[in-house]
Amino acid sequence: MESGGLRRVYDEVLAEVDAGGFGAPAEGELSAEQIVAHLAANDELLSEATEAVLAGSPFAYYDLETIHRPQLDALVSECGGLDALATLLRATSQKLCVLVERLGPAADTPVETHLSEGFDLDVDDSLPWGRTLDLHTRVHLPMHLTQLRVLRDGAARAPVAGS
Repeated sequence: MESGGLRRVYDEVLAEVDAGGFGAPAEGELSAEQIVAHLAANDELLSEATEAVLAGSPFAYYDLETIHRPQLDALVSECGGLDALATLLRATSQKLCVLVERLGPAADTPVETHLSEGFDLDVDDSLPWGRTLDLHTRVHLPMHLTQLRVLRDGAARAPVAGS
């Protein structure tokens, strides 16, 4: 499995985070801070699963859906803001990319995978680990990149107080 595509998508996400200027999310949606916290927490789960695959250990991967909001809020609070969350995401994504580069033939290892992200992604099956990482690269990360862009676009259109 090649991690170049994964690195490119993370670079796009991090460039979007670095650009800042995010508005408030729509009712029920995640804030920019919560999105970055979700991605960093998910990276840690993906890294654990990748390490298990590399070690030849059985593993089940569970995406934490929209990772439970109290945990996201705790991580946002612990990091203290978007800049620290971006630093955390840089570290977690780097670790994941390095592990993915080591996978080689182990990418074909079947891993019980449970993913659910709204209507865009719903997997409850045993998949080759490389396929799960591909879904993360081609569907999961771009979906959250789009959410970040929408939050910035919403901020740009928001009325200015007092006008």
